[in-house]
Parts: sequence; C-alpha cells; structure tokens
Amino acid sequence: MSARLRRGLTPLLLSLAVSAALLSGCDRSQAPAAMAPVAEADAPAKPVMGDFGFDAAGMDRTQVPGDDFFAYANGTWAKNTEIPADRSTWNSFGTLSDRTQADIRAIIDEAAANKSASGDTRKIGDYYTALMDEAGIEAKGIAPIQPELDAIAAIKDKAELSRALGGTLRTDVDILNTADGYTDRLFGLWVTQHLDRPSEVAPYLIQGGLGLPDRDFYLGDGRMAEMRKAYQAHIAKVLTLAGIADADAKASKILALETAIAHTHANAEDSNDVKKGANYWSPETFASKAPGLDWAAYFDAAGLSTQKEFIVWQPGAVSGIAKLVGSQDLDTWKAYLAFHALDRASGTLPKAFVDENFAFYGTTLTGTPKQRDRWKRSVDATNGALGEAIGKVYVERHFTPATKARADEMVRNLITAFGRRIDAIEWMTPETKAAAKAKLGTLQIGMGYPAHWRDYSGLEVRANDAYGNAQRAGLANYREQIAKLGKPMDRSEWYMLPQTVNALNIPLENRLIFPAAILQAPFFDGAADDAVNYGAMGAVIGHEITHSFDSSGALFDANGRFINWWKPEDLKKFEAAGDALAAQFDAYEPFPGAHVNGRLTLAENIADVAGLATAYDAYRLSQEGKEAKTIDGFTPDQRFFLGWAQAWRGKQREQALRNSLLTNGHAPPQYRSETVRNQDAWYGAFDVKPGQKRYLTPEQRVKVW
Repeated sequence: MSARLRRGLTPLLLSLAVSAALLSGCDRSQAPAAMAPVAEADAPAKPVMGDFGFDAAGMDRTQVPGDDFFAYANGTWAKNTEIPADRSTWNSFGTLSDRTQADIRAIIDEAAANKSASGDTRKIGDYYTALMDEAGIEAKGIAPIQPELDAIAAIKDKAELSRALGGTLRTDVDILNTADGYTDRLFGLWVTQHLDRPSEVAPYLIQGGLGLPDRDFYLGDGRMAEMRKAYQAHIAKVLTLAGIADADAKASKILALETAIAHTHANAEDSNDVKKGANYWSPETFASKAPGLDWAAYFDAAGLSTQKEFIVWQPGAVSGIAKLVGSQDLDTWKAYLAFHALDRASGTLPKAFVDENFAFYGTTLTGTPKQRDRWKRSVDATNGALGEAIGKVYVERHFTPATKARADEMVRNLITAFGRRIDAIEWMTPETKAAAKAKLGTLQIGMGYPAHWRDYSGLEVRANDAYGNAQRAGLANYREQIAKLGKPMDRSEWYMLPQTVNALNIPLENRLIFPAAILQAPFFDGAADDAVNYGAMGAVIGHEITHSFDSSGALFDANGRFINWWKPEDLKKFEAAGDALAAQFDAYEPFPGAHVNGRLTLAENIADVAGLATAYDAYRLSQEGKEAKTIDGFTPDQRFFLGWAQAWRGKQREQALRNSLLTNGHAPPQYRSETVRNQDAWYGAFDVKPGQKRYLTPEQRVKVW
C-alpha cells in the first residue's frame, strides 16, 4: 500500500534510513506526505470507541452513505479534529504512531538514564544524549562538518569530483518494497534480490540529486515557480549560515543545476514501471552510455569497483546526470555538494540551521506551522540509527503471543479467501489461475518482528558527537548493505522495524511483513468484534496480499522472478480492469483542476479494492457457524465497512495534499474510503441506490481478483 512514496500502507514514520534531517523537524525526502509520531500532549483528543471497536461518535449520520461514505463514517471526527501544529497531515496512523512513539521514548529514556549500561543499550542512550545536547552542539558551531566542507573545497578536477560524488552514495532508496525513490544525493543505491536471478543479490542505481521532492517542482509554473524562489532563498540562507561567500550567486547556480538534473529525471509513473527499470549495465556500459562522470573513480569511492553488473532503473536520468557532471562548471558542483552536506546535516548543527531547515521544508513546502519538539526529533533519529536494537525491547514489552496468534489466524483466513477468489474468476484461464495459486501458496509471512536481529557492535557512538554519530550510522548501514553483494540472497531480512506503523509487500521475495506496531487499535483491536477488525486490519492484510498480484506485483512469479506468467488474453482483461479503476480515481478532484492521478495510484487502488473484497470474504469465512449480531444498531456488514472507512480517516494541509497529488502513489484517504463503491455487499449494507453520488452499476464496479 505503501510516493508510491511507499509501497507499504502509507508513507509514514520511522524509516530505516539514517538521516540527520530527521532531527531538523521534517524529513524532506517525504515532505509531501510524511508523518512522524507525536507526543500525546500534542495530539487531538482520542475518540470514544463504541463497545464493538470503532468511533460511533465520529460519524456524521446526517450524511447519506451512498453520496459520501467518508463523511458518513468520519464527518464529525473531521469537523472536530485539528491537525496538530507540528504536522502537515493527521490520520489514524498518527493516532497509533503517537502511542508507539511514547513507547519508544520510554525505551530510549531508560537507556540514556542508565549510565552503567553497555552494548546496544549504551549506544541507544548515547546517541539520544548527543542529539539532546543542544548547548554542546551550539558551542561546536559548524566545526564537526568543517572537514567535509574543506574536502569539497579542495576538489581540483572532474576526476576528484567524481570520486567525491561516489563517496556520498548511500543505500537510501527502495524502489519496489517501500517505493521510496527519493534521494538528494546524486544517485541512490538499493541492494536486494536480482530481478531475473532470485538466488543473487544485485545493486540497483536510482536517480537522485534534487533538493525538492520531485521533478515537477522544477518544471512546473505558478505555485511551483514560487516554491523554486523560496528554495533558492533557502539555499542562500544555509550557505550564509555556514559563512560561505557569494551565497546568493551560488544559490542561483545550484538551483539552475538542479533544474537541469530535473529535466533528466523520469517522472513518477515511469519510475513505477518495472518493465522500464529492468536495465542491466556492466561497468563498461556506464562509460559508453553515460559519459561525463568518471565512473571508475565514482564506483571506487563507493566501494563498488569489483561489481560486474548494476540494474539501472532510470537510464535516461543516469546518462543525463553524468553528462551534467562533465559539462557543468566545477565550482557550481562544489557549491552544490557543500549546500547538500549542510542541509542534510542540519539536525546535528546549531539551532539556526535546524530552524531554517524547518522553515522551508516544513512550513513553506507542506504548510506545517510548528516545528516538532526536539525530543521527538531526537527519538526518531535514534530510532532510525539503532532501530532493531530498540525494536527488540519494544517487542518484548508490547507484542504479546496472543496478539500474534490472532493475527496469524486472520492471515490464514485471508489467504484462504484470496485463493477462493482466484478459483471464482470466470474470465481467467486455468493456466493463469494455476500460476496465481502457486504464487499464493508460496507466499511467506513475517508477523511482528524478524527472526534475527541486526548486530550494531561495529557502530561507534559517542555521547558528545551528534554529527559524527549520524555520519557513522549512515556509513555503517551502507557498508552492511553492499557487503551482501556476491552472497546468496537472504530472505529473512526485515525492511521495516517492528515499531513501524505500516505493512509491507516484498514482490521480489513473495513475502509480506506486518510489524508489531500496526497490530494495535484502530487497525487491530483485541477488544473489537471481528467485523471491525476484518474491515480494518483484515483489509490491510488483504491489501498486502493483493500487492503480489497488483499492476506491479503481477509481473513477478512465485520465486520473485521478473517474468510474465500470464496468458495474453488474461493479462489484457486484468489491464482493462486496471484502466477502469484508474479512470474512476482520475475523476476525484480535491481542488478545482487538481485531480487524483489514477495511473500513479493504480497499484495501491487495486490492492485496496481486492484487499477489501478479500477481507470481507475472510470475515464471512470466520463467522461460519456463528450467529450474526446487530450491535448498537449496526449490522455485521455495516461494522465491517465502517471499520474500513475509519481506518482511513485523515486530514491534510492544503500544501501537503497538493504535493501528495504529484508524488504519492496513494490516493488521499477520503478517496480510499470510497473504495467501498466497488463492493457489492456495501450496497446492501447501506441501502445505496441509483442516483446517489457514489453509486455504480454492477457493470461499473471494478473487480480485480
């Protein structure tokens, strides 16, 4: 579910990527839609839940379900809920992440207070202590980053520039699992299973180099032109704070360079197209197809000089950016590197850098008026650097065997229901059905936490070195990732922390991950009845199962190999259903002239439609032999669909929502709630009739899987 910022449920919180930008008050790579956890003191009042596990008081029963189901299910909540001042977005994930961050903070506070601690506990405490030492950071000024700035200033030619650029490469993207393709570094690296050879590990090279969230911010008119003007002022301010001369002139040149980079970038839709990303380049191919960058120097500095093959996801961008390295002025590139080094590290630099970073990426870009408290930012950054060490304690304290057992039972029911749905498809040939059933039969489930925990023994953490800790953590993660190259593929690795409020489909491995933190109310509530749980968490599970069969997942077989296992006539019908769903979402218009992009959000919308249908079937399966009970006036089917709609309640500031329409692979939450209009059972449950706004004829209702 997961720009396609994320392939998981939502582009939310607690990334494995280590970035000091987390401490600056906003994660600029996710500026359009990011939402980190908040403290209870800043959150809106928690809803009063009914006896059956959803917020009846949050409904607006004056609304007609068939006209606007989101408003019917969430209207009073939306009217009475204010987005917290330190957020651009607020939704059900925020409510749950609020609770989760409080749990994480308790673990970190205990570690920081334990002066006799050793091992990972000591590292957790020292990392957080360094970030919270604002006086110490102020006293050091920019001294911690000065050696990096001096090294950039000393670059004498394009060969040294290529080496410097290679030294910045990090494994900070994940183009398929989390659909996180953003990096402000020239390129990003993703290390995972090979597209064609499932037993091998491959490096994927991804376009990067932009400080703004997407190419459209550089190429668009109107509002985007204003954003570019503000971004140029931000660049100049950061350079000025660092004492770098001619800041205004350099800012103009940096923006011009990034605009040239943006012209080379693939757009979001093309970047989501696996078929366009399957490009296999040898080191020699880089020299012939992407001249301008000294690739030998670049890969040597990146520790990749012995790598024989790369998967180049956006070859046009790689060639175009390499050409710019060769053609653009050396001093402009040096200014570009200096700015991004400072901007990236702002959270570990003096307060003036932190405040400037938030003023642009938080307030200007997403409309967020208040910067998050320092402790919140420090908790997130510590969690990013030492997440599995924290996660191990989190699981011990907050994830019970009973929760796991109930979730495992739900997954079994969902898989059974999905299999029956495959059997029931009338238009699919037996050959394609057999391949789909084989893929479903080998689907692996990770529930709660990984089987093996990451080893942080090699990471040096100092209680008085916030900048150095962040740099060492990022480099350690990078080295750990590239060390997998040349070794057999390990399919037990987790790509989300247990304390992450999200879920994940891993198409290359035919595997799902459900972290412990999402198995809480409002998604999964031990006190709720089955109808609500299946409508919320069941649909989440169904959504992730469907990702193995959505417009991207359907391109991979049972072993995760990129191969066409469809009969041509079946694929044509599947794609026709996708076209109809894309058109349905294209019609949604949050602002005059600003529509949801049905093609960009297609994979997520397919997963919602089929996931919700599968969850409904699984719910009915779980109730066999049980009496159907009406509770507080709501039938089981009504509670099921209300559970779905309330799981997707949410609000966004205008700037954040507009950004999301350009970059986010998920439709806005109010339209995800309306997925119910494709479910036959919804019509009977709420007496939806022709003439109502969300009514679709049976022939118009999209059925996928």
